[in-house]
Amino acid sequence: MLEPGLQINGVDVFRVTRRGSKAVHFVNSPLQVDSEALVEVDWKRRFDHMQQHSGQHLITAIADREFGFKTKSWHLSIGVDSKCYVELGTPSLTKEQLDHIEEVCNENIRKAVPVVPHWYNIQDPKLDAVRSRGLPDDFEGQDIRVVEIEGIDINTCCGTHVSNLNHLQCIKLVSTEAKKGGGSTLIYYLSGDRVRAYLESTITNERAITKLLSARADDHVSVVERLVKERAHLTSVVDNQLKELAQLLAFQHLHSNDPVDPVATIHRNDGDNMFMNLLAKELTSKGVMVMVTVGGNKGAGQFLLAGEEAAVATLGPQVAALLEGKGGGRKGMYQGKASTLERREDVYKLIRDFKKK
Repeated sequence: MLEPGLQINGVDVFRVTRRGSKAVHFVNSPLQVDSEALVEVDWKRRFDHMQQHSGQHLITAIADREFGFKTKSWHLSIGVDSKCYVELGTPSLTKEQLDHIEEVCNENIRKAVPVVPHWYNIQDPKLDAVRSRGLPDDFEGQDIRVVEIEGIDINTCCGTHVSNLNHLQCIKLVSTEAKKGGGSTLIYYLSGDRVRAYLESTITNERAITKLLSARADDHVSVVERLVKERAHLTSVVDNQLKELAQLLAFQHLHSNDPVDPVATIHRNDGDNMFMNLLAKELTSKGVMVMVTVGGNKGAGQFLLAGEEAAVATLGPQVAALLEGKGGGRKGMYQGKASTLERREDVYKLIRDFKKK
Protein backbone atom coordinates (compact mmCIF):
# COMPACT_ATOMS: atom_id res chain seq x y z
CA MET A 1 0.00 0.00 0.00
CA LEU A 2 1.12 3.60 -0.57
CA GLU A 3 1.73 5.66 2.56
CA PRO A 4 2.14 9.37 1.66
CA GLY A 5 2.74 11.51 4.73
CA LEU A 6 4.48 8.71 6.66
CA GLN A 7 8.09 9.26 7.75
CA ILE A 8 10.69 7.32 9.74
CA ASN A 9 13.40 9.53 11.25
CA GLY A 10 12.48 12.22 8.76
CA VAL A 11 12.76 9.90 5.74
CA ASP A 12 9.68 9.47 3.55
CA VAL A 13 8.04 6.05 3.39
CA PHE A 14 6.72 5.39 -0.11
CA ARG A 15 5.34 1.87 0.40
CA VAL A 16 4.34 -0.51 3.18
CA THR A 17 3.68 -4.21 2.68
CA ARG A 18 3.20 -7.21 4.95
CA ARG A 19 5.49 -10.23 4.94
CA GLY A 20 4.18 -12.78 7.39
CA SER A 21 3.95 -11.06 10.77
CA LYS A 22 6.21 -8.17 9.77
CA ALA A 23 5.29 -4.81 8.27
CA VAL A 24 8.00 -3.94 5.76
CA HIS A 25 8.54 -0.24 5.10
CA PHE A 26 10.21 1.02 1.90
CA VAL A 27 11.99 4.35 2.35
CA ASN A 28 13.56 6.87 -0.03
CA SER A 29 17.02 6.72 1.59
CA PRO A 30 18.87 4.34 3.95
CA LEU A 31 18.30 4.37 7.71
CA GLN A 32 21.01 3.65 10.25
CA VAL A 33 20.86 0.02 11.38
CA ASP A 34 19.81 -0.52 15.04
CA SER A 35 18.97 3.18 15.50
CA GLU A 36 15.83 4.18 17.39
CA ALA A 37 12.97 4.80 14.95
CA LEU A 38 10.73 7.84 15.28
CA VAL A 39 7.67 7.27 13.12
CA GLU A 40 5.53 10.27 12.12
CA VAL A 41 2.16 9.91 10.41
CA ASP A 42 -0.08 12.41 8.65
CA TRP A 43 -2.74 12.46 11.37
CA LYS A 44 -5.42 14.13 9.26
CA ARG A 45 -5.06 11.42 6.63
CA ARG A 46 -4.86 8.65 9.23
CA PHE A 47 -7.97 9.87 11.09
CA ASP A 48 -9.87 10.11 7.79
CA HIS A 49 -9.01 6.46 7.05
CA MET A 50 -10.09 5.49 10.58
CA GLN A 51 -13.45 7.19 10.04
CA GLN A 52 -14.05 5.45 6.72
CA HIS A 53 -12.93 2.05 8.05
CA SER A 54 -15.06 2.17 11.18
CA GLY A 55 -17.91 3.46 9.03
CA GLN A 56 -17.56 0.38 6.83
CA HIS A 57 -17.70 -1.94 9.85
CA LEU A 58 -20.87 -0.20 11.04
CA ILE A 59 -22.60 -0.34 7.63
CA THR A 60 -21.60 -3.99 7.24
CA ALA A 61 -22.98 -4.91 10.65
CA ILE A 62 -26.28 -3.05 10.25
CA ALA A 63 -26.90 -4.34 6.71
CA ASP A 64 -26.32 -7.90 7.95
CA ARG A 65 -28.37 -7.58 11.15
CA GLU A 66 -31.34 -5.77 9.60
CA PHE A 67 -31.59 -7.50 6.21
CA GLY A 68 -29.12 -10.39 6.15
CA PHE A 69 -26.98 -8.72 3.46
CA LYS A 70 -23.41 -10.02 3.78
CA THR A 71 -20.42 -7.86 2.90
CA LYS A 72 -18.26 -9.32 0.12
CA SER A 73 -15.66 -6.54 -0.08
CA TRP A 74 -15.11 -2.84 0.48
CA HIS A 75 -12.99 -0.09 -1.04
CA LEU A 76 -11.25 2.81 0.70
CA SER A 77 -11.04 5.65 -1.81
CA ILE A 78 -8.34 8.31 -1.61
CA GLY A 79 -9.36 11.94 -1.20
CA VAL A 80 -11.23 13.83 1.50
CA ASP A 81 -14.41 14.24 -0.57
CA SER A 82 -14.36 10.95 -2.49
CA LYS A 83 -16.77 8.11 -1.82
CA CYS A 84 -15.86 4.67 -0.48
CA TYR A 85 -18.06 1.66 -1.12
CA VAL A 86 -19.23 -1.53 0.57
CA GLU A 87 -20.11 -4.47 -1.67
CA LEU A 88 -23.17 -6.30 -0.34
CA GLY A 89 -24.21 -9.77 -1.47
CA THR A 90 -27.61 -8.76 -2.81
CA PRO A 91 -28.57 -7.94 -6.41
CA SER A 92 -30.44 -4.80 -5.32
CA LEU A 93 -31.63 -2.65 -2.43
CA THR A 94 -34.78 -0.60 -2.20
CA LYS A 95 -34.63 3.07 -1.24
CA GLU A 96 -36.45 2.15 1.97
CA GLN A 97 -33.77 -0.42 2.86
CA LEU A 98 -30.98 2.05 2.12
CA ASP A 99 -32.64 4.77 4.18
CA HIS A 100 -33.15 2.35 7.07
CA ILE A 101 -29.50 1.25 7.11
CA GLU A 102 -28.40 4.90 7.10
CA GLU A 103 -30.81 5.86 9.89
CA VAL A 104 -29.75 2.98 12.16
CA CYS A 105 -26.05 3.76 11.55
CA ASN A 106 -26.51 7.39 12.53
CA GLU A 107 -28.66 6.44 15.51
CA ASN A 108 -25.73 4.41 16.88
CA ILE A 109 -23.32 7.25 16.15
CA ARG A 110 -25.52 9.52 18.30
CA LYS A 111 -25.42 6.90 21.07
CA ALA A 112 -21.60 7.20 21.17
CA VAL A 113 -21.05 3.44 21.08
CA PRO A 114 -17.45 2.45 22.02
CA VAL A 115 -15.21 0.73 19.45
CA VAL A 116 -12.81 -1.57 21.29
CA PRO A 117 -9.93 -3.79 20.07
CA HIS A 118 -9.34 -7.20 21.68
CA TRP A 119 -6.65 -9.84 21.29
CA TYR A 120 -7.62 -13.51 21.50
CA ASN A 121 -5.48 -16.60 21.45
CA ILE A 122 -6.04 -18.54 18.26
CA GLN A 123 -7.43 -21.44 20.32
CA ASP A 124 -9.88 -19.26 22.29
CA PRO A 125 -13.49 -20.54 21.79
CA LYS A 126 -14.71 -16.93 21.89
CA LEU A 127 -13.47 -16.62 18.31
CA ASP A 128 -16.33 -18.86 17.22
CA ALA A 129 -18.71 -15.93 17.73
CA VAL A 130 -16.52 -13.48 15.80
CA ARG A 131 -17.40 -12.44 12.25
CA SER A 132 -14.41 -13.22 10.04
CA ARG A 133 -13.44 -13.78 6.43
CA GLY A 134 -10.62 -16.05 7.57
CA LEU A 135 -6.93 -15.55 8.28
CA PRO A 136 -4.20 -15.03 5.64
CA ASP A 137 -2.44 -18.18 4.48
CA ASP A 138 0.87 -16.84 5.79
CA PHE A 139 -0.52 -15.88 9.23
CA GLU A 140 2.06 -16.25 12.01
CA GLY A 141 1.67 -16.13 15.79
CA GLN A 142 -0.96 -17.11 18.36
CA ASP A 143 -2.84 -13.86 18.99
CA ILE A 144 -5.64 -12.57 16.78
CA ARG A 145 -6.85 -8.97 16.85
CA VAL A 146 -10.60 -8.44 16.96
CA VAL A 147 -12.43 -5.09 16.72
CA GLU A 148 -15.74 -4.78 18.56
CA ILE A 149 -18.45 -2.16 18.16
CA GLU A 150 -20.09 -2.84 21.48
CA GLY A 151 -23.42 -4.59 21.15
CA ILE A 152 -23.37 -4.30 17.35
CA ASP A 153 -20.45 -6.12 15.76
CA ILE A 154 -17.28 -8.08 16.53
CA ASN A 155 -14.92 -8.79 13.68
CA THR A 156 -11.31 -9.87 13.02
CA CYS A 157 -9.43 -6.83 11.77
CA CYS A 158 -5.87 -5.49 11.71
CA GLY A 159 -6.78 -1.97 10.54
CA THR A 160 -7.00 1.40 12.27
CA HIS A 161 -10.32 2.50 13.83
CA VAL A 162 -11.84 5.27 15.89
CA SER A 163 -12.35 4.54 19.58
CA ASN A 164 -16.00 5.63 19.62
CA LEU A 165 -18.69 5.86 16.95
CA ASN A 166 -19.29 9.52 17.80
CA HIS A 167 -15.92 10.21 16.11
CA LEU A 168 -17.67 9.35 12.83
CA GLN A 169 -20.00 12.36 13.31
CA CYS A 170 -22.28 11.16 10.51
CA ILE A 171 -22.64 8.53 7.76
CA LYS A 172 -24.28 9.29 4.44
CA LEU A 173 -25.17 6.52 1.99
CA VAL A 174 -24.90 8.38 -1.32
CA SER A 175 -25.89 5.91 -4.01
CA THR A 176 -25.97 2.27 -5.09
CA GLU A 177 -24.66 0.49 -8.17
CA ALA A 178 -25.37 -3.06 -9.32
CA LYS A 179 -22.04 -4.80 -9.81
CA LYS A 180 -21.41 -6.26 -13.24
CA GLY A 181 -22.10 -9.97 -13.30
CA GLY A 182 -25.04 -9.65 -10.90
CA GLY A 183 -25.51 -10.92 -7.39
CA SER A 184 -24.09 -7.95 -5.49
CA THR A 185 -24.56 -4.21 -5.03
CA LEU A 186 -22.06 -1.45 -4.26
CA ILE A 187 -23.18 1.09 -1.65
CA TYR A 188 -21.20 4.33 -1.99
CA TYR A 189 -20.88 6.18 1.29
CA LEU A 190 -19.22 9.04 3.11
CA SER A 191 -18.24 9.05 6.77
CA GLY A 192 -16.96 11.68 9.19
CA ASP A 193 -15.15 14.70 7.82
CA ARG A 194 -15.81 13.54 4.25
CA VAL A 195 -19.51 14.31 4.75
CA ARG A 196 -18.65 17.95 5.50
CA ALA A 197 -16.14 18.13 2.64
CA TYR A 198 -18.69 16.71 0.21
CA LEU A 199 -21.35 19.12 1.50
CA GLU A 200 -18.99 22.07 1.05
CA SER A 201 -18.24 20.99 -2.52
CA THR A 202 -21.96 20.56 -3.21
CA ILE A 203 -22.78 24.01 -1.80
CA THR A 204 -20.02 25.59 -3.90
CA ASN A 205 -21.40 23.92 -7.04
CA GLU A 206 -24.93 24.95 -6.11
CA ARG A 207 -23.88 28.61 -5.83
CA ALA A 208 -22.15 28.47 -9.20
CA ILE A 209 -25.16 26.83 -10.88
CA THR A 210 -27.53 29.34 -9.25
CA LYS A 211 -25.50 32.15 -10.79
CA LEU A 212 -25.33 30.49 -14.22
CA LEU A 213 -29.06 29.71 -14.35
CA SER A 214 -30.22 32.86 -12.57
CA ALA A 215 -32.52 30.60 -10.60
CA ARG A 216 -32.93 29.53 -6.98
CA ALA A 217 -31.54 26.15 -5.97
CA ASP A 218 -35.07 24.76 -5.60
CA ASP A 219 -35.68 25.60 -9.27
CA HIS A 220 -32.47 24.10 -10.68
CA VAL A 221 -34.04 20.84 -11.83
CA SER A 222 -37.03 22.45 -13.56
CA VAL A 223 -34.82 25.05 -15.26
CA VAL A 224 -32.35 22.41 -16.49
CA GLU A 225 -35.20 20.21 -17.73
CA ARG A 226 -36.54 23.17 -19.74
CA LEU A 227 -33.07 23.93 -21.14
CA VAL A 228 -32.57 20.28 -22.14
CA LYS A 229 -35.89 20.31 -24.02
CA GLU A 230 -35.00 23.60 -25.71
CA ARG A 231 -31.60 22.26 -26.70
CA ALA A 232 -33.14 19.10 -28.14
CA HIS A 233 -35.54 21.24 -30.18
CA LEU A 234 -32.79 23.57 -31.41
CA THR A 235 -30.55 20.62 -32.25
CA SER A 236 -33.34 19.18 -34.37
CA VAL A 237 -33.83 22.52 -36.11
CA VAL A 238 -30.10 22.87 -36.84
CA ASP A 239 -29.88 19.28 -38.11
CA ASN A 240 -32.78 19.87 -40.50
CA GLN A 241 -31.23 23.11 -41.74
CA LEU A 242 -27.86 21.44 -42.30
CA LYS A 243 -29.61 18.69 -44.28
CA GLU A 244 -31.36 21.29 -46.42
CA LEU A 245 -28.09 23.20 -46.85
CA ALA A 246 -26.26 20.05 -47.96
CA GLN A 247 -29.00 19.30 -50.49
CA LEU A 248 -28.92 22.92 -51.74
CA LEU A 249 -25.12 22.95 -52.15
CA ALA A 250 -25.27 19.65 -54.00
CA PHE A 251 -28.03 20.97 -56.28
CA GLN A 252 -26.03 24.14 -57.00
CA HIS A 253 -22.95 22.16 -57.94
CA LEU A 254 -24.88 19.82 -60.22
CA HIS A 255 -26.74 22.62 -62.03
CA SER A 256 -24.30 25.55 -62.12
CA ASN A 257 -22.03 24.21 -64.85
CA ASP A 258 -22.56 22.25 -68.04
CA PRO A 259 -20.87 19.87 -68.11
CA VAL A 260 -20.89 19.21 -64.36
CA ASP A 261 -17.55 19.80 -62.62
CA PRO A 262 -16.28 16.28 -61.71
CA VAL A 263 -14.79 17.61 -58.45
CA ALA A 264 -16.72 19.43 -55.70
CA THR A 265 -14.67 21.26 -53.06
CA ILE A 266 -16.78 22.66 -50.24
CA HIS A 267 -15.90 24.22 -46.89
CA ARG A 268 -18.21 25.30 -44.06
CA ASN A 269 -17.31 26.76 -40.69
CA ASP A 270 -20.50 25.44 -39.11
CA GLY A 271 -20.92 21.96 -40.58
CA ASP A 272 -20.67 18.59 -38.86
CA ASN A 273 -20.14 14.93 -39.66
CA MET A 274 -23.77 14.42 -40.71
CA PHE A 275 -23.52 17.42 -43.06
CA MET A 276 -20.37 16.06 -44.72
CA ASN A 277 -21.79 12.57 -45.21
CA LEU A 278 -25.10 13.82 -46.63
CA LEU A 279 -23.29 16.12 -49.05
CA ALA A 280 -21.02 13.29 -50.17
CA LYS A 281 -24.00 10.97 -50.70
CA GLU A 282 -25.85 13.54 -52.81
CA LEU A 283 -22.88 14.22 -55.10
CA THR A 284 -21.11 10.86 -55.39
CA SER A 285 -24.38 9.31 -56.56
CA LYS A 286 -23.97 11.59 -59.63
CA GLY A 287 -20.34 10.59 -60.23
CA VAL A 288 -18.79 13.66 -58.59
CA MET A 289 -15.70 13.38 -56.37
CA VAL A 290 -16.28 15.35 -53.16
CA MET A 291 -13.79 17.05 -50.85
CA VAL A 292 -15.58 18.70 -47.93
CA THR A 293 -14.14 20.28 -44.80
CA VAL A 294 -15.77 21.80 -41.72
CA GLY A 295 -14.18 24.00 -39.07
CA GLY A 296 -12.20 27.22 -38.88
CA ASN A 297 -10.45 28.46 -42.00
CA LYS A 298 -6.99 27.98 -40.51
CA GLY A 299 -7.68 25.98 -37.36
CA ALA A 300 -8.47 22.36 -36.67
CA GLY A 301 -11.47 20.66 -38.24
CA GLN A 302 -12.82 17.60 -40.01
CA PHE A 303 -12.52 16.45 -43.59
CA LEU A 304 -14.16 13.92 -45.89
CA LEU A 305 -13.08 12.72 -49.33
CA ALA A 306 -15.54 10.60 -51.29
CA GLY A 307 -15.70 9.25 -54.81
CA GLU A 308 -14.33 6.41 -56.89
CA GLU A 309 -12.93 3.77 -54.55
CA ALA A 310 -9.45 3.43 -56.11
CA ALA A 311 -8.97 7.20 -56.32
CA VAL A 312 -10.04 7.76 -52.73
CA ALA A 313 -7.75 4.97 -51.50
CA THR A 314 -4.81 6.70 -53.22
CA LEU A 315 -5.66 10.30 -52.34
CA GLY A 316 -7.00 9.85 -48.78
CA PRO A 317 -3.67 9.46 -46.95
CA GLN A 318 -2.16 12.32 -48.99
CA VAL A 319 -5.05 14.60 -48.03
CA ALA A 320 -4.61 13.69 -44.38
CA ALA A 321 -0.90 14.47 -44.57
CA LEU A 322 -1.49 17.90 -46.13
CA LEU A 323 -4.01 18.74 -43.39
CA GLU A 324 -1.69 17.38 -40.69
CA GLY A 325 -4.39 14.99 -39.63
CA LYS A 326 -5.36 11.36 -39.32
CA GLY A 327 -8.11 9.50 -41.08
CA GLY A 328 -9.45 6.20 -42.22
CA GLY A 329 -11.41 4.87 -45.12
CA ARG A 330 -14.03 2.49 -46.31
CA LYS A 331 -15.28 1.82 -49.83
CA GLY A 332 -15.06 5.12 -51.66
CA MET A 333 -14.84 7.29 -48.53
CA TYR A 334 -11.96 8.61 -46.45
CA GLN A 335 -12.53 10.93 -43.49
CA GLY A 336 -10.75 12.14 -40.41
CA LYS A 337 -9.65 15.02 -38.21
CA ALA A 338 -7.29 17.76 -39.37
CA SER A 339 -4.90 19.73 -37.19
CA THR A 340 -5.14 22.61 -39.63
CA LEU A 341 -7.35 23.44 -42.63
CA GLU A 342 -5.02 26.17 -43.86
CA ARG A 343 -3.76 24.09 -46.83
CA ARG A 344 -7.18 23.36 -48.29
CA GLU A 345 -6.19 24.90 -51.63
CA ASP A 346 -3.24 22.50 -51.85
CA VAL A 347 -5.66 19.63 -51.24
CA TYR A 348 -8.01 20.88 -53.96
CA LYS A 349 -5.09 21.11 -56.44
CA LEU A 350 -3.94 17.59 -55.51
CA ILE A 351 -7.39 16.18 -56.27
CA ARG A 352 -7.91 18.08 -59.53
CA ASP A 353 -4.45 17.17 -60.80
CA PHE A 354 -5.22 13.52 -60.06
CA LYS A 355 -8.52 13.70 -61.90
CA LYS A 356 -6.82 15.17 -64.98
CA LYS A 357 -4.53 12.16 -65.34
